[in-house]
Amino acid sequence: MDSEMTASTDLLRIHGYASLQPGPRLIVLGGVHGDETCGTAGIERVVSALDDGSLQLLRGQLTLVPVANPLARRLLRREGERNLNRLFRPTAPGAEPADYEARITDLLCPLLDRHEVLLDLHSFQSEGEAFAMIGPRDNQGPLEPFSRAFEEGQLALHLGTPRVVEGWLDIYAAGLAQRGQAADEAALAFGWGTNEYMRSRGGYGVTLECGQHQDPAAPDVARRAILSALRLLGMIEPDPAAAPPRAPSLLRLVSVVDRLHAEDQFVREWATFDPVARGEPIGVRADGSMLHAERDGFIVFPNAEALPGTEWFYFAVESDRDLTRPAPALSRAWSR
Repeated sequence: MDSEMTASTDLLRIHGYASLQPGPRLIVLGGVHGDETCGTAGIERVVSALDDGSLQLLRGQLTLVPVANPLARRLLRREGERNLNRLFRPTAPGAEPADYEARITDLLCPLLDRHEVLLDLHSFQSEGEAFAMIGPRDNQGPLEPFSRAFEEGQLALHLGTPRVVEGWLDIYAAGLAQRGQAADEAALAFGWGTNEYMRSRGGYGVTLECGQHQDPAAPDVARRAILSALRLLGMIEPDPAAAPPRAPSLLRLVSVVDRLHAEDQFVREWATFDPVARGEPIGVRADGSMLHAERDGFIVFPNAEALPGTEWFYFAVESDRDLTRPAPALSRAWSR
């Protein structure tokens, strides 16, 4: 496909709403991956409610992007030319965008720069319940320095999912080392998605995995999450009937296993968050060797269709993190 043609014919549709009263600046993305349609449907429902007046923005600014990757959506596949949720950084000044997704990133990055909170809506290939993904705890380390973990955790808590998962960039760096690749700045940059970019700009963000791609309930999971975020931030009227959020189960990603050969097979059909016991068989390699669970834990994002050399599944364990309690204050490593 001619990327110049697609670049000239695709449009990035952006809905912007600004109250006359100052307040938080929230951006919601859907369709970062083209085969994940629930976020788009949830956003469209919120757009309709705002446009017909049944939902009122009381303060702050709200930006809604129903389809963040138009090419991938037209093709109804995860990627257009590459994964938009990797290497999510603007093109260097004076350089030409390397591909279609780089052109999209060059439009989305300045848009994210004008906001302080991101909700990125996704879905996944295997069966499983909706869950939220958050970034690191407050830290001043070299990988992903951060000082808004409590706010980010509160957003995840109020989305109402039964589980929250942490540890993405740490495990991405570990995956590089596992493949014998240097975890240098250039390699780690490819692990950057929308949330990592937002955190690097002084904001914070949560990825909501709304369920399996075809789950008919997933669009409403997305819609409710947008409304929950708006209520938490005081941007719309509170719901007097809403119960306090229940503490979710919190998991930490600890490893990623790649599919090495097209003949690598799971021993059964796994769903995200299926529990496994230490030593339990998970898959069989092409050479007949059995892959066992390294410890008690949970399967995350199993992908029986993964291409050789890409992520086959992630492994998670229970986390000791408490989303309800702020950590000791850290000095900010940046200003906005």
